[in-house]
Amino acid sequence: MPLDTKTDRCWVCGPGNPAGLKVTFEPVGDNGSRARYVARDEHGGWPGVLHGGVLLALMDEALGWSLYFHGPGGMTARFDARFRRQTPIGASLVVRAWTTDRRGRLVKARAEVRLDTDDGPVIAEADASMFLSEAEA
Repeated sequence: MPLDTKTDRCWVCGPGNPAGLKVTFEPVGDNGSRARYVARDEHGGWPGVLHGGVLLALMDEALGWSLYFHGPGGMTARFDARFRRQTPIGASLVVRAWTTDRRGRLVKARAEVRLDTDDGPVIAEADASMFLSEAEA
């Protein structure tokens, strides 16, 4: 099924979703994406700590944008994540993803969330397999 990318309701990046994170992604190099997010209290899990599901959603979204910005859109097929440390509410995060290999419609990619800067401590990371949309295969 071809992807319909004309929406403002995405929970992570949609500016028209009142309950969403409203994270804006930008292209990086010829195969990546990047965004900033500040951990908000309403996205917490344990008191004072960002819910891990938000980190997973941020990395998944970054992976999708890394495909979209550089030609073929697609979606996540497999996602293997590792959490390295807790994320305190109020922390400024950098979310990045980039593709590493393509074989037909399958793209290997990597995502990470770091504290404060592109070189800050790693909060979470993931390796993923992405499927390119049929229209782009």
